[in-house]
Amino acid sequence: MSEVVIRAENVYKEYNLGTIGYGTLYQDLQSWWARIRGKDDPNAAVSLSGKKDYKSGKFYALSDVSFDINRGDLVGIIGRNGAGKSTLLKILSRITTPTKGQIKIKGRIASLLEVGTGFHAELTGRENIYLNGTILGMKKREIDRKLDEIVAFAGIEEFIDTPVKRYSSGMYVRLAFSVAAHLDSDILILDEVLAVGDAEFQKKCLGKMDDVAKNQGRTVLFVSHNMGAVKSLCNVGMLLRNGVNVKSGDIQDVINEYMVLNQAEQNKLSESVIYNNKAIISALKYFSGGHELNNDGAVLMGDSLEIEIDIDIFDKVNDLSISIDIRDQYDDLISHLTNEDGELYFSPLAKSDKKKVFIKTEPINLSPSIYYLTIWIGMGHKESIQLINKALRFVIEQSDIVHRTRPLPGRMKVFISSEWKAI
Repeated sequence: MSEVVIRAENVYKEYNLGTIGYGTLYQDLQSWWARIRGKDDPNAAVSLSGKKDYKSGKFYALSDVSFDINRGDLVGIIGRNGAGKSTLLKILSRITTPTKGQIKIKGRIASLLEVGTGFHAELTGRENIYLNGTILGMKKREIDRKLDEIVAFAGIEEFIDTPVKRYSSGMYVRLAFSVAAHLDSDILILDEVLAVGDAEFQKKCLGKMDDVAKNQGRTVLFVSHNMGAVKSLCNVGMLLRNGVNVKSGDIQDVINEYMVLNQAEQNKLSESVIYNNKAIISALKYFSGGHELNNDGAVLMGDSLEIEIDIDIFDKVNDLSISIDIRDQYDDLISHLTNEDGELYFSPLAKSDKKKVFIKTEPINLSPSIYYLTIWIGMGHKESIQLINKALRFVIEQSDIVHRTRPLPGRMKVFISSEWKAI
């Protein structure tokens, strides 16, 4: 019979809304009056994706969450942003406490929730290794035995006696993961921090997590938006949505449920706006790696994205313009593609014309995450014809690519070149 090392029973985590002053008496009175009437707080800065009760002024980051985790389980905790994943890990790491319910944990926990968590900026890498080991209850001689292995795995030997405040984020993650994985803990908790490291080190970390679970009998809890990594590493899954544990069990079943829910959300989000009747996008197709994509399709880092757009012309269009926005899950603009950048220009188009446009991007080396494509057509960027908001949702998955697209200053984060042609 499997040994349960983590048991959560009816766990709730509540936060109070509107209890922090906004800086002006007027805004405080606005918020107070909204709560009295049971209305939305007009000044609230909290993302209300979870359950809420405005009359009591409560926001429920977790609601009635229960589960058992056995020794040696590799648990993938997935869900959209705001689902409650990080809140749950903070409770398990004893950084915060549940409002109601209880958590029972058997064994020592090592957690890596944010870059630099548990490090003292003024201490060197070596000193921080001893600090972390001491926090875990280890003796100096135990840490001495592990020191060389920790430093070698992190690959920062020449900087080990440098204060960590001088480390890059990648060096932070390398050392922090190595410390958490090699020191004697029974449970290892990781929250999306590996997205900071390069692809080679991420692959090394995934191998280490697999080793500590299968060969050392330790339990690993892993939060990530990289479904490929979760599927390959984990045997058990937990899906959180709006603070509720909607499904637990076999990792493939949990990922399938996640995809179904995301598809339902995408159906709500996708929106086409037609500004006039001069033309319309009659068909859209997307490809990557030789395969047609649908919503939540996977694009490997280093693969190109290919787009086909069919446009039907109903009235004279003098200067057809097409633009494609790549946006992240926070709706931030990542890159902007236009037919002008691709050196494709259209002659005046007459009524009943049809155009098929082909776009192929350079290899996309964006970080693994969820992205959206929004398509716009107009005349010379002066008159809008049609906008399809979030026409496609796709997921960038990790590959063996080490170098990522360099960020740019300003509103657009990266420049992605593209080839355009039309028939």
